[in-house]
Order: sequence, then C-alpha cells, then structure tokens
Amino acid sequence: MIPLDQDSSVPPYEQVRAGLAKRITDRDLPIGAKLPTVRALAAELGIAVNTVARSYRELEEAGLVETRGRAGTFVAAAGNRPRELVHEAAEHYAALCRRYTIPRDEAVAIIQAALAR
Repeated sequence: MIPLDQDSSVPPYEQVRAGLAKRITDRDLPIGAKLPTVRALAAELGIAVNTVARSYRELEEAGLVETRGRAGTFVAAAGNRPRELVHEAAEHYAALCRRYTIPRDEAVAIIQAALAR
C-alpha cells in the first residue's frame, strides 16, 4: 500500500501519513474507501501498531480520514479540505506580495525555496 524507506531520516509514521495523504489527495483512494485496520497495515509494512495509529490520528486531524468506531477508518468526504487550505494560504500570500510590491518571479522563488526545505 505504501512504500517505506527504512534508511530515510523521515520517521515511519510520517512516511505512512504522507503516503496515505498523497493517495487520498490524488484520488487513488476515493472518498469512502476503507483503509486497512491499524494492525493489518502495521503487519503489512513491518512496523509497530502505534506507528500506524499515529499516522491515522494525524490524517484524521487533517480531515482526510474519519474513524467510525469498530467499522474502521475511511477516506473522508472532506478530503479536499487540505487543498482548500493551501489555496487560501496562497491567496493570502499573493495579497501580501502585491501589498509589499514583491515581483512575481521573486514571490515564486520564495515559494520554491520553501517547498524545497
């Protein structure tokens, strides 16, 4: 389901969270899709159950998944919310750039540098 790089400096919970978030936002995992149980995904990836549980909690806090008790964890209908938040932040950033007369190419370079970090 999600490839893990054991040699990465990125913690496994973050690799799982980012991998699932990407699949959700790319619509590879459609709204309403049921995710594997925490135990099943942990076993599949060869990592601790608590690691997967943390990833699921963070995805739920971001509004990408919802836990329905014993029924399991599902891709939330609000899966577009992170993109909406980023769009709102971009609008705010653009307004700041206009207000302070930051040239377009410099504004884009600032974003590219921030994304590269």
